[in-house]
Order: sequence, then structure tokens, then C-alpha cells
Amino acid sequence: MKRWQFSTVMLWVGLVFLYLPMLILVIYSFNASKLVTVWGGFSPKWYAALFKDEQILQAVWTSLRIAFYSSTMAVIIGTLAAFVMTRFRRSWGRLTLSNMITAPLVMPDVIIGLSLLLLFVQMGDLFGWPAERGMTTVWIAHSTFCAAYVAVVVSSRLRELDFSIEEAGMDLGATPFKVFFVITVPMIAPALVAGWLLSFSLSLDDLVIASFVSGPGSTTLPMVVFSSVRLGVSPKINALATIIILVVSLFAFLSWYVARRAEQKSLEDMKRLNQEIQE
Repeated sequence: MKRWQFSTVMLWVGLVFLYLPMLILVIYSFNASKLVTVWGGFSPKWYAALFKDEQILQAVWTSLRIAFYSSTMAVIIGTLAAFVMTRFRRSWGRLTLSNMITAPLVMPDVIIGLSLLLLFVQMGDLFGWPAERGMTTVWIAHSTFCAAYVAVVVSSRLRELDFSIEEAGMDLGATPFKVFFVITVPMIAPALVAGWLLSFSLSLDDLVIASFVSGPGSTTLPMVVFSSVRLGVSPKINALATIIILVVSLFAFLSWYVARRAEQKSLEDMKRLNQEIQE
């Protein structure tokens, strides 16, 4: 009988620890009882009730829009900051920017949310904008702290690039602006995609900062879920969480499948090239 290795046992323990709660949640999303902790039989009625709940659907749509806009702006700001941190010569300005851009990574969300709230209030008093808190203020707040994560991801990729490739492009007559978009951006594209996806997840999941800077008509999904949990967990939340898990799982599977197909195609091209060379 084959003995299990310690690493194999730890692997299965880790998988069970991570995914068993999700499995239980999926099972209880089909619970017929109104009490989420009491099994009352199999029923998909909570999914039908979920799609009839306009408050949750509106919160989902609001969160998706804010997450999309925030992640896009965070990629732009974070990429520019990462380029400055890796390409400019060492100076007090570069060091200050590096410290400031990474500060949100270690700063509590409560402090960030309160600081942004005070900023928006002072701006409203001095300039008359923003007149009220809403989607715009949430978008600015999420873009602010998500840009720090993008800067860290992109800067690590920029440090690995061979700067001589960019110098070769400028020697051939390309302007620095053209070199950045034609050479640098395609080479750091995986880091940009990773930063965008990370920012999207962080914005979609944020509760604390959004609670400070949101207003009427800008209630996000985490805020709706948190308020419903305080009043008693509804089985519709289980159904919503199950749909989110399904969407994320499908996206992860499609990403793995595309990457696997690309790897197989690359290996086939290399084999075909070797055969042609040998012939």
C-alpha cells in the first residue's frame, strides 16, 4: 500500500480548508427553508427570487460599472507611476513617489476611507465639486487605492525587461512615446492584465471605503450584502454567491484552456521547426 507523503496530505488539507465552505454554500443555496442554517429540502426558488430583487440587481450593476471604471483608471495611473519608479534616475522625488504609491498597501481601509471623505467634503466647500457623494466619488476612491497594487505589479515586470530593446527602438528613429506604446506596452501586457483583474476584484469586494464615500444611488453589492447580513442572512445571498463562484470558475477554466492551447501550439510549432531543420 502506497504511503501518503506529507506534502500530499497538506495539499488535500489546504484544498478542503479553502473549498469546503464554498461547497457548503452552494449546497445551501438550494435550501427550501428561509433559515440558512436549517435544511428544508431541495428547491431552486431562491434563484428566482434573486432575479426579482431589484435592489440586489441594481447593486450588482453599480458594482460592476464602478469596478470596470476603477480598474481601467488604476491601470493607467499605476502604469505611469511604475514607469517613473523604474525608469527615472534615483532622486528624492522618485523615492518619495515610491513611498507614497505603496502607502495604501499597508494603510487600513478605515483611514483611507475617512481621508477621502474629508477630501471630498473640503473640495465641495471650496470648489463646489463634488456637489454630493455618489458613483464618481466611489470611482475616484477605488482608483486611488487600486493604483498602488497596479504599480507594484507593473514595476516588478518593468524591472525584468531588457532596456536595450527600448534603446534599439529609439536608435532606429522611434520617439520615446512610440517606443512606450509599440515596444514597452506589449512586453508588459501580462502585468497590465493581471493588475486590471486584481483591481477589478478589489473594487468589487470593497466595503469599508465605499461606505465612507458613497451616497444615494451608489450603493454597491458588498454594502447591500452587509446590510442584509446585519438583519439576518437571506438565502438569496447564498444564491448570489453561488452565481459569482460559477462565473469566476468558468473564467478561470477558460483562461487555463486558452493558455494550455497556446502552449500546445507553441510546442507543435517548435517540433515542426526542428523537423524542417533536420530535413
